[in-house]
Amino acid sequence: MGDLEADLKVTIRDIADFPKPGILFKDITPVLSDASLMQRVVDHFSTRFQGQSIAAVVGMESRGFIFGAPLAMSLGCAFVPARKPGKLPYANIGVDYALEYGTARLEMHEDAFEKGDKVLVIDDLLATGGTAAATNQLIRTLGGVVVANCFVVELGFLQGRDALGGVPVTSICNY
Repeated sequence: MGDLEADLKVTIRDIADFPKPGILFKDITPVLSDASLMQRVVDHFSTRFQGQSIAAVVGMESRGFIFGAPLAMSLGCAFVPARKPGKLPYANIGVDYALEYGTARLEMHEDAFEKGDKVLVIDDLLATGGTAAATNQLIRTLGGVVVANCFVVELGFLQGRDALGGVPVTSICNY
């Protein structure tokens, strides 16, 4: 089976100058083509949060969907997408935020979960923390309680945890 972090680090590939010059992109698509490694990632987070009465897993568009849906199934709870503008058909709320290379907006259905529900956030990568912080803000606006933010990869040198206001962070690979 091996060490999950080590196995991920040899599988994730670096793409220089994507999506713009000066960015070293951590490409997780090779992880997605390895069913066993994907299962280990989901199991890692599921084991960590099993028995904590998680009501929903929120995954951010789009790579958060990839890990969030199977994690929600494993935990036996709802999956809630945090989407780009104009993608949700029902009444929703949104928040604008800064990225390390631009600006963006996320939206969530206004009935995504009940007030007081424990919510777990997952995405593929934590960089500056803008996307996760915006997602946490949406969850709190809807009355949810953010239990933790989970990431497959964390770019620790960018100090994204600092943007999350003390919400616990669980990541597998740290660069």
